[in-house]
Amino acid sequence: MSLALDPAAQDLLFREARTANAFTDEPVTEEQVQAIYDLVKYGPTAFNQTPLRITLVRSAEARERLVQHMAEGNQAKTAAAPLVAILSADNEFHEELPTLFPAFPQAKDLFFSERAARENAAGMNAALQAAYFIVGIRAAGLAAGPMTGFDFEGVRKEFLDDDHTPLMVVNIGKPGPDAWYPRSPRLEFDQVVTTV
Repeated sequence: MSLALDPAAQDLLFREARTANAFTDEPVTEEQVQAIYDLVKYGPTAFNQTPLRITLVRSAEARERLVQHMAEGNQAKTAAAPLVAILSADNEFHEELPTLFPAFPQAKDLFFSERAARENAAGMNAALQAAYFIVGIRAAGLAAGPMTGFDFEGVRKEFLDDDHTPLMVVNIGKPGPDAWYPRSPRLEFDQVVTTV
């Protein structure tokens, strides 16, 4: 069976896509990031929640502050990437629900009045949006280097606030020489899918 997406696009988004560890110095523009967001914002979430928040780290001063919170093995590539994004979950996302989910505006108070429920929903749906964002970076012809090797609390204190939970840091740019590690194995269909 063939997929609706042509094979070149399948390769770009999935088969040939890997975490990039080195980039050229070609800048990533605001227009590119806007185009990525304008595509991926349509990815589905529960109640049309939009808890993902993206902090673009562009200035040298901010980059230096971020690098100090990265794991040692991630510091050099984060320092050198053309653009770095901190992806976080907004735990107060529910304030936007009356606008984002007008079919059921009372969902804001009915389901998300408690902080614990909001944090759970924000984490799950922002992670889903983060995956869309990574695929969107690839769709733009760029490479993504998503990482969770950093001091989460340090990044939260340095760049966010108590209402935002860091999810990952993503290096973004055109892949440089030796950007890719060898492809790691994947589980086969019958190892993952069960029919009941």
